[in-house]
Amino acid sequence: MKKSWRRFAPLCLALAFAFVFSACTTGGTNQTNGGSAGAGETVDHKTESGGKDSKKIKIGFSMDTLQEERWQRDRDYLVAKGEALGAEVLVQSANSDDAKQIAQAENLISQGVDILIVVPHNADAAAAIVEKAHAAGIKVIAYDRLITNSDVDLYVSFDSVLIGELQAKTVVEKAPKGKYVLIGGADTDYAAHLYKKGQMNILQPLVDKGDIQIVYDQWTKDWNPAVALANMENALTANNNQIDAVIATNDGTAGAVIQALAAQNLAGKIPVSGLDAELAACQRVVEGTQLMTVYTSIKDMAETAAEVAVKMARGEQVETNATENNGKIDVPTILLEPVAATKETMDATVIAEGFHKREDVYKNVK
Repeated sequence: MKKSWRRFAPLCLALAFAFVFSACTTGGTNQTNGGSAGAGETVDHKTESGGKDSKKIKIGFSMDTLQEERWQRDRDYLVAKGEALGAEVLVQSANSDDAKQIAQAENLISQGVDILIVVPHNADAAAAIVEKAHAAGIKVIAYDRLITNSDVDLYVSFDSVLIGELQAKTVVEKAPKGKYVLIGGADTDYAAHLYKKGQMNILQPLVDKGDIQIVYDQWTKDWNPAVALANMENALTANNNQIDAVIATNDGTAGAVIQALAAQNLAGKIPVSGLDAELAACQRVVEGTQLMTVYTSIKDMAETAAEVAVKMARGEQVETNATENNGKIDVPTILLEPVAATKETMDATVIAEGFHKREDVYKNVK
């Protein structure tokens, strides 16, 4: 019996040493999740094996619509930047349906996204998305449009008030006096109200002075160009075609306005504003039927959103340059600066930055 023990003693000692060594080396694996408690909430449900940086981050991108060219660009730029940063981006579009967007956001949450980026169709309705995401420990970034009455974590957009000011200022320079028509965006879109605020910052003093008369002012349900067309036709009829300027809040509504003007042989005779620098709008600008569009570098905004999404998912600090009150809290905000693109500045803005090719913008200009 003693000989047998001596024969197996070295093996027993080796096994005991291995067990102690293993216990010592695995004792610290729970210390990889540094940062604030809030940051940990977004990743704890995803760290079964080794912490935040040991797995590919999933970004959920819940979009209102992909019907317009600009939103397709947002999607493509954001997906490309996310993938370049090593993340996976899951995209869903709700076709301007509140219930569908909420259901899609729930689906993204169920797929295990680490963070959610939302372009809300309805600023108030999207608060439900924030609540559901937070219940799952997932932070939410409002993209381009603020989510109101919620604890949304971050807002990334352009300075919407400045956009409205650029629109009105450029139109006023062309038509300093006369009858104005305002074709707004969707009443449910918080950004549309900010655009309107900027427009009125420029227009109201001139209205008070008596130089400008606002003879028609309507929102455009769901940003639908067909609604904008009907509104502009009504404005022309109500004023016997005696209109001096139109502030259309984006390029989709501007295109509808110009369609209505063309039917009355007024296209190119009345200045019309826009927003988004869509190719068709840029073509109208250099052709002379649309006075201007506001160029916001969608690439910059999409890439910024992807970058901060990855940082937030990892619990890293994000620098902001503003706050926006959404009716409940002051939301930490990153605002980018827009520029006005006119016939005179098109080459130096939209084309110089590679947003559109010059031959495409000028293809109808002889």
